[in-house]
Amino acid sequence: MDRDLLQRQLRSFLREDIGNGDITSEPLFEADQQGMAQLVARESFVVAGAASVAAEVFRLQSSEIRCSDARDDGANVEKGDVLLHVSGPVVELLKAERVALNLLQRLSGIATVTAAFVAETEVYPVRITDTRKTTPGMRMLEKYAVRAGGGYNHRFNLSDGVLIKDNHIAACGSLSEAVRVLRERIPHTVKIEVETDTLGQVRESLGCGVDIIMLDNMDIETMKKAVAMVSGAALTEASGGVSLETVAAIAATGVDIISVGALTHSAPSCDIGMDWQRP
Repeated sequence: MDRDLLQRQLRSFLREDIGNGDITSEPLFEADQQGMAQLVARESFVVAGAASVAAEVFRLQSSEIRCSDARDDGANVEKGDVLLHVSGPVVELLKAERVALNLLQRLSGIATVTAAFVAETEVYPVRITDTRKTTPGMRMLEKYAVRAGGGYNHRFNLSDGVLIKDNHIAACGSLSEAVRVLRERIPHTVKIEVETDTLGQVRESLGCGVDIIMLDNMDIETMKKAVAMVSGAALTEASGGVSLETVAAIAATGVDIISVGALTHSAPSCDIGMDWQRP
C-alpha cells in the first residue's frame, strides 16, 4: 500500500469518528491515565490489516500508544485468539478503538472470503482476482485484503489497463473498430482486454489479436468452447456471477483468470472485539 495515502485516509477516518472530541471518554479519564487492551477474534477467519492498518490507526491517534504482537496478514485465527495488543493513554485508546476495529473487521472479512475462493480452485492453474466493485474511498485497503487472502488484483483504476466493455462497443459501433482506434492511440506497451459474451465475439477478438479475452456471464459449456477456441492465443478471464458453488467448475474449463466482484462487494465483516485488560 501507498503509506502516505494510507495515513491520509486513516487520519480522515479518525476525524470523521471523533468529530470535535469524545464527550464520553474525555470527562471520564485524566489525559495521562494509562490502560491496555487487546483485539480479540470472536470467530475463526483469515486476518488482514492487524499490523498494517489497525495498529497504524492507534499510532496515528497518539504517539504514546504502543502496539505489539500483531498477527500476520493471511494468518488463520480461531475464536479467542489475540490479534493485537495495545497500551497507552486510556482516552486515546478509546478514541481509536472503533476505527481500528471497523477496518480490521472489514479487511479480514475480504481476506476470509478470498481465501475460500482460492481454496476451491487450488488444484487448477488459475488466478482468483478482484474487480473495481469496491467501496468508494476504500479501494486500496480492500484490494490489499484480497492479496492477504491469497488472491490477486485486477486493474486498480481506469488508467491501469484497457478493458473494452459492452458499452464501449455499443457506443463505438463494433468490437473491431474499438480495438482499431485504441491501437492507434495508446502506447504499444499497454495490453488490450475485451469483454465478450458470445462465441462470435470471442472469434472477433481473436481476429483483432487482443491480449486478454473476458468471458462474461457464459455458462460452463460455452466457456469450455471459448477456451478451446482461444487455445492459448490470449489469456482468458471468466467473470460474472461467480460464486463459491460455481468457481471450481469455472476453473476446470481452463481459464487463466477468474475475477470475482463478491470478494469486495459482498464480503461480511468478521467479528472482532477490543477487550480491556486489568493491570
